[in-house]
Amino acid sequence: MNSKPKLAVVPKGDRHNPTLDKNEGGSGKAARLENIRNIGMIAHIDAGKTTTTERVLYYTGVSYKMGEVHDGKAVMDWMEQEQERGITITSAATTCSWNGHRINIIDTPGHVDFTVEVERSLRVLDGAVVIFCAVGGVEPQSETVWRQAKKYQTPIIAFVNKMDRIGADFERVMAMMRKRLGVSPVALQIPFGKEESFGGMIDLIEMELITYDETSLGLQYYREAVPKEYETDALAYREKLLETLADFDDSLMEKYINEEAISADEIRSSIRKATLALKITPVLCGSSFKNKGVQPLLDGIVDYLPSPVNTPPIEGVNRDGQSESRLASVDEPFSALVFKIMNDPFVGQLAFIRVYSGILKAKSVVYNFSRTKKERVSKILKMHANKREEIDMVSAGDIAAVVGLKDITTGDTLCDPDHPIVLESITFPESVISIAIEPKSQTDQGKLAVSLHRLSQEDPSFRTHTDSETGQTIISGMGELHLEIIVDRLTREFKVDAHVGKPQVAYRETIARRSIGEGKFIRQSGGRGQYGHAVLELEPQLAGTGFLFENKTVGGVIPKEYISAVEKGVREAMEHGVVGGYRLVDLKVTLLDGSYHEVDSSELAFKIAASIGFKEAVHKAEPFVLEPLMSVEVVVPEEYVSEVIGDINSRRGKILGMDRQPSGSIVAAHIPLAELFGYATVLRSLTQGRGTYHMQFYRYIKLSDGGTKKVVANV
Repeated sequence: MNSKPKLAVVPKGDRHNPTLDKNEGGSGKAARLENIRNIGMIAHIDAGKTTTTERVLYYTGVSYKMGEVHDGKAVMDWMEQEQERGITITSAATTCSWNGHRINIIDTPGHVDFTVEVERSLRVLDGAVVIFCAVGGVEPQSETVWRQAKKYQTPIIAFVNKMDRIGADFERVMAMMRKRLGVSPVALQIPFGKEESFGGMIDLIEMELITYDETSLGLQYYREAVPKEYETDALAYREKLLETLADFDDSLMEKYINEEAISADEIRSSIRKATLALKITPVLCGSSFKNKGVQPLLDGIVDYLPSPVNTPPIEGVNRDGQSESRLASVDEPFSALVFKIMNDPFVGQLAFIRVYSGILKAKSVVYNFSRTKKERVSKILKMHANKREEIDMVSAGDIAAVVGLKDITTGDTLCDPDHPIVLESITFPESVISIAIEPKSQTDQGKLAVSLHRLSQEDPSFRTHTDSETGQTIISGMGELHLEIIVDRLTREFKVDAHVGKPQVAYRETIARRSIGEGKFIRQSGGRGQYGHAVLELEPQLAGTGFLFENKTVGGVIPKEYISAVEKGVREAMEHGVVGGYRLVDLKVTLLDGSYHEVDSSELAFKIAASIGFKEAVHKAEPFVLEPLMSVEVVVPEEYVSEVIGDINSRRGKILGMDRQPSGSIVAAHIPLAELFGYATVLRSLTQGRGTYHMQFYRYIKLSDGGTKKVVANV
């Protein structure tokens, strides 16, 4: 070890005065746009997102005590269910300051059942920190959140956490990122020691060793010269860093070729440009639980992730149906997107918004373009997990919660009433699992409907409907845990006692070929009659396309005012298929022809006629049932692999491949969801409690004729 005296470094966060000057990153005041970072912490379950966020809050002075996930004291995991299970269920927002920058952070869940929280958070964030476990590497949900970030063109920095764990391997995680995610990871640090001997990291930009004073909980850290035994590795990694950057930066390329000195600031500037252009992924490392590596991660967030001014202007559609863009500026008209609804027992319904342009003041009137109505914002709140700080205003680049909006839902656009605009909404995945729920008493009957409505407002991936034949209330979600949490919240938060049925697979129906159907609804009574007539063409669509409706009538055979009634009738008829009564998906309906009566025609008549014609066409179109197929990864010790593969084959599963890792053999497979109920218990039995698995929805596939007969017989 180099004997050069250590240089003590004062932590960069303003611990004792985290609220900065109004021109910097302060809370509740207008910050300079270039000094704002809106970022999300995203990762596979148990990679350390919440633990990392807790350290960020401690080192930036927001919290004066570190919360821990394992003892239920984490600030960001504030729900009772989160504290009991030690997992994040709902995304939580908070704000902190670092080096004169305001950082708005959303800590997201890692469990696949709550992936909707990641989806809606990434829709409104400018950058993300993806956290990887140094032992597990790129895990199934890591791939999912990466794809979600890629969809929104979100710049990312990676943090390899848990470097102190047995089996930690920094280089292996980098290799998995290249192979599984298809990205170009660039190490900005390498670990100093590994597993139990992990002591810090070597900064490849400054070529310094960073170590931590454990007695100060990592608040005090030190920089010194790179130890001799690490110099060769550090120089080799630095060379790789400069080579990669030279490919994207001409000025740095020239200096690199001519072997001129390249300053640390030039390297950081080049890393920022390449990261914002989505060319590279900077990789840092550490151990959040052991309080190592969090301050350099904060530096990385400030140095390499975008501010609102680094993102393209937000695109929307104005009242005339024309495309319109808004710059991230306080001088532009106000526009914001509602990305989350939360019911608060003290202030009522909270609507979380990302402000893209302009300024919003408390007590002002906003226009909800999505609902075509004006509403008054009574309060604006800066959120810190479940704690609130009332503020007077928010401006472009801010994330906050507003109170007072009565008719609001996730994905709605709020804007200046004089300059209306609607922004692109948020799409949510289909639910794959359902259960029946019934109130235990008459008192619970009324409360159940209200409670389910409020929960579905909060969580767009949770859906509820009443079965028209049985009268049962059916709730649907993303997995068994998702619905278990919903039922638990009904009991605890809403005081509703209910009987819950067994989980059921959310089957779907679709069609195999093109067909035409004709629907006529004619009714004569003593007074005015009813007349509607529609000819519809159905065509199958690619999986995941959804429903498309097109009007091809000519010559006014059906008046324009009845066209929407035809579409409405079709949509209602799609809710119940003809094979097993499951919802129809992935088809196109074209209105070809029809007729009307000047006196007797009405919206209701055309709605019923469309429903009749649609059902006739579906019967002719060779309908069939679809079942959800899950992507599953099973991690088992080598000696149990053959038993696990045999069990997967017995569940109609298809083995995709096997990968040997330090944590055990990973068996990848596709298995129908219907075969996975209770799988955790079976896997524990097969592997003497040592096997684990992760699954996520892959796609819908055609159910076999034999399977269809069984399913329909049980309907």
